[in-house]
Amino acid sequence: MKNILTFIFACFVTFSVLAQPRILSLQDVVLMSKEQSVASKQAVTARKTNYWQYRSFQADYRPQLSLNGTIPGFTRSYIEVRQPDGTISFEQVSNNNSLLNLSLSQSIALTGGTIYVQQQTQRFDDFARNNTRYNGIPFEIGITQPLFRFNTLKWDRKIQPLKYQEGNQQFIQSLEQVSMDATGYYFELLVAQVNLQIAEKNRSNNDTLYKIAQQKLALGKISQNDLLQLQMGLLTAQKDLASAQQAAAVASLKLKMYMGSRDERELELEIPLEAAEFAINTQLALDEAFANRSAAVAFKRKLLEAEREVQFARKENGLNASLNATFGLSNQGAQPSDVYRNPQDREFVELQFTLPIMTWGRNKARTEVAKANQEFAQQSVEQEKLTFEQEIFTQVTLLQMLQKQVKLTKLADNIAADRYQIAKERFILSDLSVTDLGIATQEKDIARRDYILALRDYWQAYYSLRILTLYDFEQNKKITY
Repeated sequence: MKNILTFIFACFVTFSVLAQPRILSLQDVVLMSKEQSVASKQAVTARKTNYWQYRSFQADYRPQLSLNGTIPGFTRSYIEVRQPDGTISFEQVSNNNSLLNLSLSQSIALTGGTIYVQQQTQRFDDFARNNTRYNGIPFEIGITQPLFRFNTLKWDRKIQPLKYQEGNQQFIQSLEQVSMDATGYYFELLVAQVNLQIAEKNRSNNDTLYKIAQQKLALGKISQNDLLQLQMGLLTAQKDLASAQQAAAVASLKLKMYMGSRDERELELEIPLEAAEFAINTQLALDEAFANRSAAVAFKRKLLEAEREVQFARKENGLNASLNATFGLSNQGAQPSDVYRNPQDREFVELQFTLPIMTWGRNKARTEVAKANQEFAQQSVEQEKLTFEQEIFTQVTLLQMLQKQVKLTKLADNIAADRYQIAKERFILSDLSVTDLGIATQEKDIARRDYILALRDYWQAYYSLRILTLYDFEQNKKITY
């Protein structure tokens, strides 16, 4: 019996918790969205990817130690062997040719070449003759140096840090975009809830007024037409209530899905106040936008990439050469230790080149295409900068205007609510017509919705300016995470 009572009590407590609505403010929704929404998690993942890509780039400029080889290299077959008289004989071979090479290399960013040091050991087993030989390079230093060619390493050192910085700033923008999107879903539900409150209040008021009108009709104080008008108003209010309930349910589900919330309680949103009024210096907004936005970093990157393509076209379309040089020691013997006894000098120098002689204008055409693309990139960046600046000016002006509009709509909301209350009391006292009462009701509802919509526009403009500048004008500091 005790267990049954405990179970019933637990179910009652659970039901009571679920029955209570979950009250959230705009700041709560924004914070939760930044912590657990899919969009915020995607932003974190993108930042990790950007970090490891940059780490991979940095590793290319550090010494690389590698071990490579062939173990085993077994062969059993018939091979073609040319005899002294010029005839061909096919002889059976059975051998193992194994190789190990240990190499330490370092890229040279200034020249685009590579310097390396290596040690190599080779073993050859001739199973047909039961013979084993060793060959090796105890020490060798070499360099591979492109001449008159495009230096990829040099340009990567200019562009990759900008890409990394761009990715970091994009992460901040992504989280601010989460705030912006969460604000949109918040006000979508808030507007729906306000419409639901208005619909519930109107249905209740219309029901009360309709009952009062029935009594007035019996006393001969109003006409049958006025009573029918109030009845139509009651039916309309009932339909509006059903529609508002559906809209609120859909908006609540959308907000929960965006926040990544699995809480089954109904949401009840607070009407947010506008932020404390603060001055916005347009020049400061521009300076911070160009200092912080990923788009501003992208301007530099795009211009460098365009210049890189021009240099690539010029370098790769002319004389191309490559110098390969090595110096070391080598030896061979029947035992591995023989390789290290009195090794002999080992030198290798090679210069390869390609010089286009007749290309029918192909090389010049490629260079001119790269130059034209560079000019187009410069023009595009200039246009993007102008658009960028215009967005800042527009958003600053909009936010300053909306700061004033919110105060005016709030005042209009209070006046309309007081006017409706007076109109309702006058109708009850038979001092106001049904038409005038309907006008007061509509004005009250419109003023209430206008206030909520003004708040929505204000907060969206507020977060839009943060996205555009990555600067907090309330705290007077850069936005960081």
